[in-house]
Amino acid sequence: MESFEQTAAQFDPMIHKIMNSLNIYKNRDEFYQLGLITLWNVWKVHDPEKGPFFSYAYGFVKGKMMNELTKQANHKARYANPKEEFWEVIEEAVEDSQELSTTDLLHDLLKSCRTLSENQRKWLKYTLCDQLTVREIADKEQVSLSAVKNWRQGAREKLKLIYDNSSKLSTLIS
Repeated sequence: MESFEQTAAQFDPMIHKIMNSLNIYKNRDEFYQLGLITLWNVWKVHDPEKGPFFSYAYGFVKGKMMNELTKQANHKARYANPKEEFWEVIEEAVEDSQELSTTDLLHDLLKSCRTLSENQRKWLKYTLCDQLTVREIADKEQVSLSAVKNWRQGAREKLKLIYDNSSKLSTLIS
């Protein structure tokens, strides 16, 4: 059996081909490294009696890269990184909140979010003020977990639209 260095050199074009076929253009070095690590794992456990190494390696390397792409897409969808203006607004709100009570702030927030449904406002209040989890909200409201998750999803979409529209409006005014 040849050394892994020889195998890595031989399969280097395959790793790049997989990266190109998956349209990987960000973090290319990380995905290349992932391809090499996966190739090494496959090289260690491959049994020649079960089939050719190339197809076995190709399937594992491509599958691992596809899993990583899915994982990154899910992470990006779940965790937003707001723009700098968002943090400036939050800082101003915190400074202003020292003068206002929490209930006044909540009232103002809910008033500015009048496009939210009643259940979406409940989710917002329970999450921000009471620091409750989705499960705790479901228990408190005596609804299913998926119902509260739907409230959350709808509220997030509407809040994002409100934020985007207010950012565009402030840009036009400036």
